Amino acid sequence: MDDHLRGAELARAYYGDLVRPLLDAHFPGLPYAAARLGSGSDVLGFDDATSRDHDWGCRLTLLLADAGAMPEVTAMLERELPDRYRGHPVRFPVTWDRTVTHKVDIATVEGFCRFRLGVDPAGGLSLLDWLCLVGQCVLEVTAGPVFEDRTPALAGIRAGLRRYPPDVERYVLAAWWRRASQWMPIVGRTAARGDETGSRILGARVAEDLVRLAFALSGEWAPYGKWRGIAFKELPIAERLAEPLERAVAGGDWRERESALAEAAEILLDVQRERGLPAPGNAVVGFWDRSYRTVDEAVAAGLLAEITDPEVAALPPYVGSVEQWVDSVDVLAPADRRAALQIAYRRWIAGG
Repeated sequence: MDDHLRGAELARAYYGDLVRPLLDAHFPGLPYAAARLGSGSDVLGFDDATSRDHDWGCRLTLLLADAGAMPEVTAMLERELPDRYRGHPVRFPVTWDRTVTHKVDIATVEGFCRFRLGVDPAGGLSLLDWLCLVGQCVLEVTAGPVFEDRTPALAGIRAGLRRYPPDVERYVLAAWWRRASQWMPIVGRTAARGDETGSRILGARVAEDLVRLAFALSGEWAPYGKWRGIAFKELPIAERLAEPLERAVAGGDWRERESALAEAAEILLDVQRERGLPAPGNAVVGFWDRSYRTVDEAVAAGLLAEITDPEVAALPPYVGSVEQWVDSVDVLAPADRRAALQIAYRRWIAGG
């Protein structure tokens, strides 16, 4: 057993050495895509030795163009696959399926994407579809390696999910700036009242929002919290932001933390300006007549003012995507619950 092998590398070899020859022999000409998609740190390339204690091993995503072939392909693989491959068990339980069977996840392209995303991307996404997407779930479709693709749909779906449409992006960016503006001045206010713990917590909260803003400005989807910091380090902008964000969460004095947050906000506004998006002279201004600072409301307002799509313009200002107003894993993780959140947007648009 190779203790240094990454999960995606194992999946590639497992497909090439075992699964592909079986498919060619039993189902010649079958249209399918073979990949390592879905759940698991190895899909993002972040797995290590610790990752192997659950849901890791000979896993593969097999997406068929014909749903009718799924039972036969599943049965053939269960019958023909050996017990082990490179020292790893081929049949093993996972947290959502305790049966000891092969873990080649077989689905149609559309079915797999609907299950992961909560919406059907095959015919294009509606505005509310976009707003109900969650970064981690999009990455489960787009981030992992595809080893072979004989389908007409998968590549187009993955490409179409890469980033928000321009006006949806402006709407989401405005919501991140707005969140930062609401919490940043309280970092100093809480400390001034003797609540140092509360100040540190709020400073970290603003820093987290600025990290999420960095992903959005970079045109990248953010993974869930476990891997967000590691993925952030891979963004080109991280080299400029890492040091002020470190001070924002580790500074010993609220003034140091506030200054670091202000510095990070100015860097992000520079990036926004470099992208040709609206940006006022400075990101940070004074908060009323007090000795605290906050993000200038003009930053978020300027983004909304440039939205020309009437459907996006009709959305409630600054609400943003579901990830910006819901943080419960038990709401965001199940695709059907995410999709159900569209009703809230419809009520808000209708003035309810």
